[in-house]
Amino acid sequence: MGKTMKSKIELNVELDENRVPEKLSWSAQDGGVKEEEAKAVMLSVWDSNAQETLRIDLWTKDMPVDEMKLFFHQTLVTMSDTFMRATQDEKMTATMKDFCDYFAEKLELKKNK
Repeated sequence: MGKTMKSKIELNVELDENRVPEKLSWSAQDGGVKEEEAKAVMLSVWDSNAQETLRIDLWTKDMPVDEMKLFFHQTLVTMSDTFMRATQDEKMTATMKDFCDYFAEKLELKKNK
């Protein structure tokens, strides 16, 4: 068996007195990221034993709503891409992409060209 390696991704959260995130940062040494500031984080972890998704959703209190809408849209688009890579299900991926377009249209995220 080959040699195994470990890689670490670290999230840091600074909270105010009410435990509301004021500052988020993350580091990923293998990716060359060191204490990069972020305004929002969504992390999903699959618990195979319980057959359920565990989540951490955090955003800073100064995260603008318009940026949150973009963040959600871009996250949905990348989830569609990941779903395709993981399942090769072209039909459902197309349906997910259609929803992403609908989401962007309803939130007026697409600029008129």
